[in-house]
Amino acid sequence: MFEEILSRIGATLARYRIPYMIIGGQAVLFYGEPRLTRDIDITLGANVDSLNTVLEAVKDLTLKPIPGDIESFVQKTMVLPAVDENTGIRVDFIFSFTPYETGAIKRSRKVEILGQEIAFASPEDVIIHKIFAGRPRDLEDVKSILIRNHDLDTKYIRGWLVEFDAADEETNNYLKSFDDLVRKL
Repeated sequence: MFEEILSRIGATLARYRIPYMIIGGQAVLFYGEPRLTRDIDITLGANVDSLNTVLEAVKDLTLKPIPGDIESFVQKTMVLPAVDENTGIRVDFIFSFTPYETGAIKRSRKVEILGQEIAFASPEDVIIHKIFAGRPRDLEDVKSILIRNHDLDTKYIRGWLVEFDAADEETNNYLKSFDDLVRKL
């Protein structure tokens, strides 16, 4: 069920020339421990000015947008949530055009699923996203990726976490969270 939707998403976003990468639980399944996930999170290499194009792609995917006032919701949250009504699987399209996200999309790993190339965030970028989110489930996901992937570019991870710490004056603990997890392994 997920494979079929991921394959359709890859084909459709390629057809619309929308850069993207799969993040979240689906990426953790690829790099870490198997776990239950009921959705698909996709970072788009596009800002909200591309909403109409993304909505066309969502329509072609036969997904139904969830919010009533789509434009207002996306402007406020930078996310277009949609659902596959046949399966109940939720797909979140996350708008982003930051230098970090642009680079992460370029670093994504192409994986063939049902004959279609799908772009998954690199394991390093999944770790960065999960550290940034910081929920207990996310930190467990980071541990599972660290355990299963011994050739990670930790210099890359640490570099971005230092940059995010410098930009987030309230938190300033992304790098510490990562280093704490590494020490506990």
